[in-house]
Amino acid sequence: MRADALRNRESVLAAAGRLFDAAADPDQVSMDDIATAAGVGKGTLFRRFGDRIGLIRALYEQRGLRLQDALAVSPTRPAAERAVDLLLAMLRFKLDNRVLTLALESAGSGSPYRNEAYDRWHALLAGLVAEARGPQVADYLAHALLAAVRSDLVEHLRDWPEARWHEGLTALVGSVLGADGHRAD
Repeated sequence: MRADALRNRESVLAAAGRLFDAAADPDQVSMDDIATAAGVGKGTLFRRFGDRIGLIRALYEQRGLRLQDALAVSPTRPAAERAVDLLLAMLRFKLDNRVLTLALESAGSGSPYRNEAYDRWHALLAGLVAEARGPQVADYLAHALLAAVRSDLVEHLRDWPEARWHEGLTALVGSVLGADGHRAD
């Protein structure tokens, strides 16, 4: 990518991030607003990202990669503990990026199941489920556990204290993976 195109991309993502972070609702952030805040033409947005959902996906992916890099999962701990840690990290990410994640997960073709970040989180969680329960049901159970931190549910329960989320997620993971998270062969 050319240097000016890279600068424009970073400027657009930074401006979009600021606008989504400041908004109370995803519909308050338009492509016009983003272009103006980034100091680029609206055509630049569409050439670079395709459409609004493409821009939202790019920003979500950028922030999701930082989350993934920051999450250190110790392979020596039981799978259930690691799964709870992963879900709590995703919860914090969704609370910190509330409007952005709502925009992605509620945007028709922008399904939360159709992005690289979801695929990475699902694969990691499916591996933990397989470790604890075997591979037969790991794929489905990983999707079911991820549903516990969908943005619409997080939004509905956003006033809950973290301790209550932790207790609920720990109970859910424990019931799915078993109390200790180790496979009993």
